[in-house]
Amino acid sequence: MVGTPVLFVAIPLLAAFLIPLLGMIWKELVRIVPGLVLTYLLILSVNLLNHVLVHGPIVEVIAGWVPPIGINLVFSAFSGFLVVLMEFLGLLVWAYSYRFKRNVDYEPALKYFLMLMMLITGSVGIVLTGDIFNMFVFIEITSISAYGLTAFYKGRNSAEASFKYVMMGSIASTFLLLAIMIIYSQLGTLNMADIANRIHTMKPAYKIISYIFFVTALGIEAEIFPLNGWAPDAYAEAPGPVGAAFAGIVVKAAVYAIIRYTYTIFDLSGTLNFLIIIGMITLIIAETAAIRQEKLKRMLAYSSIGQMGLVLVAFGFGTKEGVFAALFLMLNHAIIKSLLFFSGSYLVYNSTEKKIEEVNGMSKYLPITSLLFALGAFAIVGLPPFAGFWSKLSVMTAAADSNMILIMALVLIVSVVELVYYLRVVNRIYFFKKEASIKPHRPTINAMVVMLVLGAIILVIGFYPDAVTGILHKASASLMDKGQYIHHVLSLKQ
Repeated sequence: MVGTPVLFVAIPLLAAFLIPLLGMIWKELVRIVPGLVLTYLLILSVNLLNHVLVHGPIVEVIAGWVPPIGINLVFSAFSGFLVVLMEFLGLLVWAYSYRFKRNVDYEPALKYFLMLMMLITGSVGIVLTGDIFNMFVFIEITSISAYGLTAFYKGRNSAEASFKYVMMGSIASTFLLLAIMIIYSQLGTLNMADIANRIHTMKPAYKIISYIFFVTALGIEAEIFPLNGWAPDAYAEAPGPVGAAFAGIVVKAAVYAIIRYTYTIFDLSGTLNFLIIIGMITLIIAETAAIRQEKLKRMLAYSSIGQMGLVLVAFGFGTKEGVFAALFLMLNHAIIKSLLFFSGSYLVYNSTEKKIEEVNGMSKYLPITSLLFALGAFAIVGLPPFAGFWSKLSVMTAAADSNMILIMALVLIVSVVELVYYLRVVNRIYFFKKEASIKPHRPTINAMVVMLVLGAIILVIGFYPDAVTGILHKASASLMDKGQYIHHVLSLKQ
């Protein structure tokens, strides 16, 4: 054994509890401890992923109570891939946030890093848990942390954005509990593998109602239209690094939950077509909204929503090629959109309104940051030879294999729309004169290192996609093998 999945929950929770106490000894520990914890968890996740790619999933039983009675965590190739991605992005967000605002006092820094730790813990817990009630608990941990981070700046707009997020989150919690109640009342179990094994005995009407409740609840965090009303305001008002955490970690966890329910737990016909329809609607609405935005972060937020719509469309194909394309999109979106939020935050650092017109001429004052933003912009729209090209090509290939010509046309049209609004920003950065009232702020060394790492990854995947395709193929095979998931969890009874 190379480690245990329970450490992904136990260690960061313990660290979050100890951070305020350690801060009383030396204030700098409030910033240092999260980095040490996330570094360890990233190394652990990579070791576990290497192990499961060879030996199969790890099922961790809590307190000796075997499934379906006890609580269990499942670290498979699919969930492990997402855990590695989340821990990696969490570490980068921490490194970037270290002195992001030099004038941030001890108390705000304490709250920020504590909530960031809880956000990552909750998101990883959603991916690892093997029962639907603990998934609800982890979703609540993630949501409460996200509310607090949205309201980090004590202004009216931040409070309004956080309040809107809280209201939507409350609705999600209600729907999620109703769905769990229906499942438990009908099957008498909360274990996902046990539910998947017995779901065929449940009345179709109850199955449909509970599935709709699940997707509605999780769709709020996954930014599915029309449940994503909170997202643009939250992205715009939260600190820049938090936008990257939302796009790269929180949304990925919510999408994982929807896909796990759709592929593993429910056996309803038509759910894949449902994913394609809501994905297409989300994609079209979000990209249409993005092109009309005047504020940079709101534009990035709508772009992120649109990308999640495309991910759902790819999962909706229901084929290995479609799942592979969806995972490739999730990986590239996490890397590229994080770079865009990181670099974009410095382009509008001293701006009050954070408007796109305020990035005019920034290439002369922030040449590397501007170059990295342009790199992210070209990558996210799918221009070769950058990483985003291969994931969009994978979607096109999967759509062609499924004879979905409409999807292929939609991906091409959306790519053109994305190109238009991202080029509008890049054009202002390089070919417009700087606004006299805006004072550029140079990135800190740690922030620059983080952005360069993300830029390098985009180039590596772009020039050598085989660096990640092997893991993505095994992760997609793991998701598609419903029988293997049920067997590995329920065989622990014997």
